[in-house]
Amino acid sequence: MTSNVSEALGYEQARDELIEVVRRLEVGGTTLEESLALWERGEELAKVCRQWLEGARKRLDAALAGERSEDTEAGAEAGT
Repeated sequence: MTSNVSEALGYEQARDELIEVVRRLEVGGTTLEESLALWERGEELAKVCRQWLEGARKRLDAALAGERSEDTEAGAEAGT
């Protein structure tokens, strides 16, 4: 479950923080507890990024569907 703080993050903010979390995990040198906390934060940030991308995809699909609908209507009017 994402926290309210994560939900308030923009895509770029969440992505940048996720990159930093991954970097810290790859470098190592953290305790098991710190690593688990970083992993959990990374999962949360990845979910935020997915939600932003899914929202963007839906908006794109809706815009493209609207365009196709307008093209179909214009073609039907041209044929009359």
